[in-house]
Amino acid sequence: MANLKNISAVERTFKILEQLSQVSSTSLENLARTSHIAKPTVYRFLMTLKELGYVKKDEGDRWFLTMKLFSVGSRALDHIQLPIVARPICEKLSERLGETVHMGILDENEALYVVKIESRYTIRMYSRVGKHIPLYCTAIGKVLLAYMEEKKQKQIMQELKLVPFTPHTIKAKKQLLSELVNIRNNGFAQDREEHEEGITCIAAPIFDSSNEIVAAVSVSWPVFRFSTEQLESNIKEIRGAAMELSRILGYLS
Repeated sequence: MANLKNISAVERTFKILEQLSQVSSTSLENLARTSHIAKPTVYRFLMTLKELGYVKKDEGDRWFLTMKLFSVGSRALDHIQLPIVARPICEKLSERLGETVHMGILDENEALYVVKIESRYTIRMYSRVGKHIPLYCTAIGKVLLAYMEEKKQKQIMQELKLVPFTPHTIKAKKQLLSELVNIRNNGFAQDREEHEEGITCIAAPIFDSSNEIVAAVSVSWPVFRFSTEQLESNIKEIRGAAMELSRILGYLS
């Protein structure tokens, strides 16, 4: 029972911290109301957090976060190696969907595979960690291109040459730009046999604590194993894995 009480206390503490992170300062009454925690309990937790240096109270009796939490998080981020952190999450995603999972990052004007988890099937994709892939005709590449800073995107778009890999490869920059808008609106990208014939792929973005895209995670299927009836559930799984990684990196949606 003591353990359950401790877990409950931790949950309520972080609920208070999360509420404080959304405002510059707030009153005890408002904090109790928005966190749905009794006022005496909120006050008790705030006093402990104040002693630890995570919160302060101004002359108007309004509470606010100090920079200590940011400092702790920043030090933790210094030690995070994304491929190592991502691998178990990518493994779980591959296990659930049964297919090949990649994670890729931007490397100049291309995407670079930094994680690969093989499909459980004997027929697999020809890819490897360290391989570069185009931005305009792969799901990972399109996600990275869609979410990058606008100035950088315009620069890359000017330099891109839309070399066709298959009959399905996008051939016009206007069409590509339209798709990039849809990707940002929908939160995922698809490669419909655009890079390799017979291979379709779905990817989702991974963000850091600055809300900047740092990577993308994808799942690839041979078209004969891909079911359009499972499209929505597959997208949900992939976006879920991407969001799990984003939160590890400090992203607040």
